[in-house]
Amino acid sequence: MCRIVLASASPRRKELLRQLIGDNFEICVSSYDEAPQSGLDATELVLHHSLFKARDVVGKYDSGIIISADTVVLCEGQVLGKPHSPEKAKEMLDSVSGKIVQAITGMTVLNIDLETEVTVSEITDVKMKKMSVEEIASYVRSGEPMDKAGAFAIQGKGAILVESIMGDFFNVVGLPLFKLGQILEDMGVHIFEIE
Repeated sequence: MCRIVLASASPRRKELLRQLIGDNFEICVSSYDEAPQSGLDATELVLHHSLFKARDVVGKYDSGIIISADTVVLCEGQVLGKPHSPEKAKEMLDSVSGKIVQAITGMTVLNIDLETEVTVSEITDVKMKKMSVEEIASYVRSGEPMDKAGAFAIQGKGAILVESIMGDFFNVVGLPLFKLGQILEDMGVHIFEIE
């Protein structure tokens, strides 16, 4: 089996990749700076970030497959990244309350041996419940919204803030597993044969 490298520090992406292929991968965190890029829409932004995260890591290996991803939440045309303060988390949760938002992930799979690079996006609609000020404050106090795109974790306590989704659940968590599985299979990595 070829080496598989996850170019991410995200514990959620690590768990999702483990769900797909077990412990048969290593982590090499990209040093790429995810600074805002002017002139890019939300999908173009996450595609750009995922591509350059993978390219940043690829130089450290002479063979294998590099997987990288970037996720944002889009609310009425505004890109919501990760809140870096409780105040920003409250502001984000207030802005998504009662609305349908989009979780958008850009993912790059770079196969060094085949000299191929595949960059794709996945969009999942997420219907958020109408939240009270007290509910938002309580959720922010839990600490869970911090460092999560859109200030909520669908795989955690934030699940009770999500009424429904249309699309790939795993995309909302941060790694669209169906598309990743397809890409790996196309590259000759047979998921069900990885031990």
